[in-house]
Amino acid sequence: MRAQRRPLPAWAEIALLPLVNIALAFIVVGLIVTIIGVDPFHALRLLVVGALGSSETIGYTLYYATNFTFTGLAVAVAFHAGLFNIGGEGQAYIGGLGCGLAVLALDRWLPAWLMIPIAIAAAALFGAAWAAVPAWLQAWRGSHIVITTIMFNFVASALMVYLMVNVLIAPGSMTPQSRTFAPSGRIPAMHDALQAIGITVAPSALNLSIVLALACCVAVWVFLWHTPWGYALRTMGHNPEAAVYAGTSLRRMTMLAMCLSGALAGFVGVNELMGVHHRIVLDFPAGYGFAGIAVALMGRNHPLGIVLAALLFGALQQGGAELAFEIPTITREMVVVIQGLIILFSGALAHLPRPWLQILFARRAS
Repeated sequence: MRAQRRPLPAWAEIALLPLVNIALAFIVVGLIVTIIGVDPFHALRLLVVGALGSSETIGYTLYYATNFTFTGLAVAVAFHAGLFNIGGEGQAYIGGLGCGLAVLALDRWLPAWLMIPIAIAAAALFGAAWAAVPAWLQAWRGSHIVITTIMFNFVASALMVYLMVNVLIAPGSMTPQSRTFAPSGRIPAMHDALQAIGITVAPSALNLSIVLALACCVAVWVFLWHTPWGYALRTMGHNPEAAVYAGTSLRRMTMLAMCLSGALAGFVGVNELMGVHHRIVLDFPAGYGFAGIAVALMGRNHPLGIVLAALLFGALQQGGAELAFEIPTITREMVVVIQGLIILFSGALAHLPRPWLQILFARRAS
């Protein structure tokens, strides 16, 4: 007798289904790696060691995961409101611009304890402002948020090129980058912070922006599930007609969701510019805005899931670089293929293993 399909338990929906999707993606990756003549288990070992094999590689994994957390949260907040924000790349770019402008204007006069919060606030404000324009166009003019956020990514990129080449470039520099930030405009590196309390780790790009990322996760969780505005926002995402019936202004909620989303994406600039480069540079978002879509999908748009997905993508980013260095046959493009397959199985094919799991749970219950 055929086992009857039943809904999956909540824990299986949240944890088991994504893990099965990731496993399927890695099986396909293993087949591809085998075809090009590489032992898949050797490649997997190099990937894991490259991401977690030392304090330095762990630091870089967490550094990448910090950016993925910011952009994943940005996508998730908008998605809960029924909005598909794919403009995180541009919002991160402009948020970094705001952060950098604040530092360049004030770092010579303000101490770090005052300069850093001001720069973080500027990053949030500029990122929110950049997201507010597509939000306004959808709320008041009916423009589709997907189209406008895509276009604003290109506008942000062009604007940054103009500013870096013609306005913000350091005097005498041949490279389009600003002057170096003063020490008060830099976020402390994690290895320096740990050294101050007697813990020695290898230097890496990881800095205290990770604390901001974790604080944002808590803040998003509290806002979405424990405040009236968060409830209204999620109601709009599930059923706009019911939200209107309950007295919610869809226009205001659209603006709120997108501004929060843009502010979260803008924090990528804090991690990159204040924590690593210590100046404004071109192309610092490096695709984090687009990868945030996959991080949010894999994390089921929940802050805890987003953190776990960000750690996975951070490990792939760092471990993939080590893998490409150790095995010339596996290029950086192959690492992108691995990420793409994970996105495919976690997004478009997210429900592929559901029937198998439903049958398995039904048989165990019988």
